Amino acid sequence: MATETTTRGGGPATRRPASRRTYGEGLFRYVSTGAGITLLGIMAAIAVFLIAEAIPALQANKGSFFTDLIWDPNGSQVFGIGALAFGTVLSSMIAIFIATPIAVGVALFISHYAPRRLAGPLGYLIDLLAAVPSVVYGLWGLAFLVPVLREPSQWLNDTFGWFPLFAGEGAIGGKTMLAGGVVLAIMILPIIAAIAREIFLQVPKTNEEAALALGATRWEVIRMAVLPFGRPGVISAAMLGLGRAMGETIAVALIFPATFDITFRILTPHGNSIAANIANGFGEATPIGRGALIASGLVLFVITLLVNMAARMIINRRKEFSGADS
Repeated sequence: MATETTTRGGGPATRRPASRRTYGEGLFRYVSTGAGITLLGIMAAIAVFLIAEAIPALQANKGSFFTDLIWDPNGSQVFGIGALAFGTVLSSMIAIFIATPIAVGVALFISHYAPRRLAGPLGYLIDLLAAVPSVVYGLWGLAFLVPVLREPSQWLNDTFGWFPLFAGEGAIGGKTMLAGGVVLAIMILPIIAAIAREIFLQVPKTNEEAALALGATRWEVIRMAVLPFGRPGVISAAMLGLGRAMGETIAVALIFPATFDITFRILTPHGNSIAANIANGFGEATPIGRGALIASGLVLFVITLLVNMAARMIINRRKEFSGADS
């Protein structure tokens, strides 16, 4: 038997005409579709611009763009992306491995351990750290972090020098890949922590209460109920931080010594990245040099797309096991 819908005041509720509901839904659908198409169009326009500007430089390149470790488009017109792509990926991976566990721990502390009076200000502080300009992190890293890391770098070399990452002879510390990775980790940590915190706060309370009713400790609740639910979101947050690290320019330009070599020794003065090389060389570049820098930007664009696609595949595969759909 149908019942009449009433308002809070007790009177009969008025319903919108079907034509108005249909008009509003149709308008929203068109606006949403247009926004999606516009976004795809912008990405396509960026890709077309990068390809069009890069082709003349690639045709004038007298070396191998993918394998040469030389970057001299303004002089000998020989330039290769190998060392820059390697430095971009390695520094970003160092940042992710450092930042992700710390960010997840901070997010769990704010969402499940900290008192309410402390959780609010701490979460606000994390959000503020994400808004600090990158040049500030770069100057801080150059003036403070680089000197501070000399002794820890020497200890790592003396203790774990048998491992390729910590191997090296001669100068240890200074403007190294490790210093750049630590600066990038500090930069992306607030982003990952803020997103992970919001995800952990959305865990259904029934899941946590059921685990507590079975006698689980707080850590067991987090391990069995919180982390499985938030795993896809944490992966998304980490990939967002990885994209920020790969595209960072000023901070790494101040830290890296701008060398063009491929080495896994993160404690010796080596390192460069695509974004830092563009920032350092665009001002004095010739037309061929600008085209070469744009070509390197195209490579960074493709790498970022591939990383995001891989992250999306991982999320889709794990989503059905996380409980996020329930």
